[in-house]
Order: sequence, then C-alpha cells, then structure tokens
Amino acid sequence: MSALPILAGAIMMGYATAALLFLRLWRRVNDRLFLFFAGAFALMAVQQAVLAWADIPHEERSWVYLIRLAAFSLIILAILLKNTESRRDGE
Repeated sequence: MSALPILAGAIMMGYATAALLFLRLWRRVNDRLFLFFAGAFALMAVQQAVLAWADIPHEERSWVYLIRLAAFSLIILAILLKNTESRRDGE
C-alpha cells in the first residue's frame, strides 16, 4: 500500500481545517475577507479530494487544477476588495 493516499487525505484535512477556522473567524469578526479565504480553502480541499479519490490518469488531470485556479483567484479577489475597501474608508 502506498502512502500517497494517506498523505493526500492529510493535506485535504489541513485545507478543510483552515477553511473551518476562517469561517469561524468570519462569524466572529464579520469581515468578508475571511469568508473568501474560507471558500478558497474549501475549494482546495475539494480539489485534493478529487485527486485522491478519483482514479484519474496523470494525463487527464489538468481539468482538476482549474479548481485550484478558482481558489487562488478567490484569494486574489478578496485581497483586492479588501485593499479598495480600506482606501475608500481612508478618504
């Protein structure tokens, strides 16, 4: 038995834990930056789960990385919105 599925599950659990922590922080602070980060980490957990559980050949896995692209796009959007929001508040 290979250790790769176990390692993939541990990585997925780490992403899911980070998503839950950001979600809890969002509920406490009510800042949408944390909500975006929670969504991004949840998407990364889903992406890792698809890679671990679906028996997809290496040549056909490229579409799965679009989920990771969406997660990083969500993080970039959250940072941009936070920066424009803070500039509007400062004026």
